[in-house]
Amino acid sequence: MNDTLLPPYADLTPDRVLDAVESLGLRCSGHQLALNSFENRVYQIGMEEGPPLVAKFYRPARWSDDAILEEHAFSQQLAEQEIPVVAPLLLQGRTLHAFEGFRFALFPRRGGRAPELDQPDTLVWMGRFLGRIHALGRLQPYQHRPRLDLDSFGHQARDSLLQHAELPPELLQPWRSVVDQALEGVAACYARAGDLTLLRLHGDCHAGNVLWTDAGPHFVDFDDSRMGPALQDLWMLLSGDRAQMQSQLLDVLAGYEDFCEFDPAELHLLEALRTLRLIHYSAWLAQRWHDPAFPAAFPWFNTQRYWEERILELREQIAAMQEGPLVV
Repeated sequence: MNDTLLPPYADLTPDRVLDAVESLGLRCSGHQLALNSFENRVYQIGMEEGPPLVAKFYRPARWSDDAILEEHAFSQQLAEQEIPVVAPLLLQGRTLHAFEGFRFALFPRRGGRAPELDQPDTLVWMGRFLGRIHALGRLQPYQHRPRLDLDSFGHQARDSLLQHAELPPELLQPWRSVVDQALEGVAACYARAGDLTLLRLHGDCHAGNVLWTDAGPHFVDFDDSRMGPALQDLWMLLSGDRAQMQSQLLDVLAGYEDFCEFDPAELHLLEALRTLRLIHYSAWLAQRWHDPAFPAAFPWFNTQRYWEERILELREQIAAMQEGPLVV
């Protein structure tokens, strides 16, 4: 991921947001609401006619046009199969638009609440739709989007932290030692899992990216979609102790395997994928620190306590990765 020295959205004023939307021949009412997003800038835009739309302005230099369009095409393929995802709107023959240096897309607004992941029926329902997403995701690979693997989320993230983060000098060596041990543990988990089938994923399938209504779930924000193992879209639905996670996974797979086969060898990766996400998350914060939104939203980052907690967290993950996989 590339970054720049200047704040990436310094010139994205409210007027420019509205002008960008109206450049597509739409007429805005003037109402504008910033939605919760840090990687990109996302706004609910009131329209003079019809319901509001959601405008997503992509972070400069993060994805190529081809990578964005590839994700858009996947979302549209899912929607065409009546799989409940929020796909970008096709306007003037395109889904990706540009205005005064910013790339953006428009989406229909969809409401909903967070899914109740402590309910078995909810987990089965989630699994059913994830199975449908993955069944389509298996049909062809991404050509312009990266893989989620040990190198991209592990080694590259570690190296980026050493470059961008300002670890306290007395914690630098302990952190470096524990992160290297953690990455060795991840490599061992991948070795135990053996050859894996990679497919197009949602990529960031936590509860915040799922909206629930009486009609069931719909999935939003495929911005982190990439190639990876199916388990990546499943493990973030699980929580609690080992017994609780095993029960929850069984519920998810009860729905999932109605539409897509799951390889149990991937269960060797559950704690490895969690470890990679923890390391990658710290690297993401460090890489984005020049964006004024990040110090304001994450004031605890780069503090002494933050790095002490990350060291402890990774030590716990090293132990967790040495346990056997969940049994299904």
